[in-house]
Amino acid sequence: MSTLGPVASTATLRAGWRVIGHGVREEKGWVALAIAGATVYGIMTVGTAWVIGRIVHDTVAPAIAAQSIATPDLVRAALILVAVVLVNVVGIVVRRVAAGVAVYNLGATYRRRVTRQYLRLPLAWHHRHPSGQLLSNANSDVESTWNVFQPLPMAFGVVVMLVFAAVQMVLVDPFLAAIGLTVFPMLLVVNLLFQRAMSPKVTRVQQMRAEVSEVAHESFEAALVVKSLGREDQEAERFTAVTQELRDANISVGRSRGVFDPAIEAIPTIGTLAVIAVGAWRIGTGHITAAEVVQIAYLFSILAFPVRALGWVLAEMPRSVVGWDRVHGVLNATGSMTYGTAAVPDQGAGTVQAQNVSYAYEVDLEHGGTERNPALSGVTLDIPAGGTTAVVGPTGSGKSTLTNLVVRLVDPDSGEVRLDGVDLREVRRGGVPEAAALVSQQTFMFDDTVRGNVTLGTERTDDEVWAALRVAQGHGFVGKLPNGLDTRVGERGTSLSGGQRQRVALARAVIRRPQLLVLDDATSAVDPAVEQQILAALRQASSGTTVLVVAYRMATITLADDIVYLEEGRVVDHGTHDELLGRCDGYQRLVTAYAREAAERAAVAADEERATVGADR
Repeated sequence: MSTLGPVASTATLRAGWRVIGHGVREEKGWVALAIAGATVYGIMTVGTAWVIGRIVHDTVAPAIAAQSIATPDLVRAALILVAVVLVNVVGIVVRRVAAGVAVYNLGATYRRRVTRQYLRLPLAWHHRHPSGQLLSNANSDVESTWNVFQPLPMAFGVVVMLVFAAVQMVLVDPFLAAIGLTVFPMLLVVNLLFQRAMSPKVTRVQQMRAEVSEVAHESFEAALVVKSLGREDQEAERFTAVTQELRDANISVGRSRGVFDPAIEAIPTIGTLAVIAVGAWRIGTGHITAAEVVQIAYLFSILAFPVRALGWVLAEMPRSVVGWDRVHGVLNATGSMTYGTAAVPDQGAGTVQAQNVSYAYEVDLEHGGTERNPALSGVTLDIPAGGTTAVVGPTGSGKSTLTNLVVRLVDPDSGEVRLDGVDLREVRRGGVPEAAALVSQQTFMFDDTVRGNVTLGTERTDDEVWAALRVAQGHGFVGKLPNGLDTRVGERGTSLSGGQRQRVALARAVIRRPQLLVLDDATSAVDPAVEQQILAALRQASSGTTVLVVAYRMATITLADDIVYLEEGRVVDHGTHDELLGRCDGYQRLVTAYAREAAERAAVAADEERATVGADR
């Protein structure tokens, strides 16, 4: 273990300097300005000691000997001190402001890069990475990467300060300078030990921050499940466990700081005491004056706090390296989709062809590694333009995966998907979303108005919005909202019911007038009677649109022109409802179950209606 420690420490230092180099290249101007301010601060801090030495020698000592002091001498000494302090203050202000701007600019730049990379990466990559981890990458990891630039300019100023202080001490008295040249290496050694002790501990803290973010995000996302199943205590215990681990990791970091910080502060203080003791002896022998001892002693006393900046930089380096590795892992992530230059022909409703398409999800194993979980295998189908095609199959048969492939949220592992004869992988960036729209079974609403959720920032007239809502059978409830289209729906559309959210999401797709409209169980939360109205309106309004719908209700299935029956990731059969009913046993069993469920719902509704009528009488 001991042999690996120095190697790991040296590697961390090298990696830390590389990260700093990246930041300097990104923000050359502000970093240069911060270092210039730090240089002024370092020089003027040492200059303050020299000025105090000269004032003691030229003004204070003669005044003590004469038992009086002339007012001009006192004013001159005060003005010199004020001038030095003002220049020093200017250096401090420039250093802090420029360093702050550099840090915040780097943070903003890399947050934008990370989030843009998230948008570029395919859905398959997102499936393998928890959303809590992605939030941590874009927030705390970026912040940790560049926080080292806060103390860095000051540390540079301290180096300048130490160089000028060493020169000044040698010029004043080489004997006392030898004490200083002993103290400074001691400071460096203690700071290096500090960095070596802190490196694994801050790495652990950063990892635990990501885990806390993941658990918290899961709990927020699963609020309905947690509340409805009474799992609040268990979730609280799970969150408590990871936060306690984070607490313990932070306490460990605090203990290391508690040990090293006093040592780093004590070394200059011990040096000051040594200078005074040795200096008194040197005054007695006549080698130096009291003013020179005061000058060097003051120099040591003011070094105590600034020298800590070296420790701050070394302490931030491990955190910076860990943050950079996590951020860089996202920026260098592979699997981003490639695009061609082709455009989907704008000729009305589109045809969809899938040729021998296979796709498998990558699943992380409990003890490390991954395995492939097939979802589709050798799927071939041809969806004609302008019609409505229903995709039917039991749970887990690959229906949603097929819809993801058709709108190119993921690419097939083998085979190809074509829209109007063009391979989707050859379409230019943004070309598929312009031609196809997906309404998924998981409806998402932004914390915006109804209008904003339908238009998604595109320029649309209110007449177009209302027309889309009429097709989606959402115009009725939207018209009754307090502010109509300007009513805010709340985070994730919490002020709307599930069926209302689905209708707004459907209007969001319809208003785009896509060549291909894909509905993945998009009306599951809607009353069957309303669903019938929506499907009828879609058929009437979609003469220029091909509709592909994942169907779970008989009403949807019977309205389709063509039906594709999937089972275990394969196309078993396709044709009309009557054709499949007569020749496909799997399809017959499935639709019989759907019909039985619909009949049971209708019977329950009839019983409730009779009970209501009886109560009214």
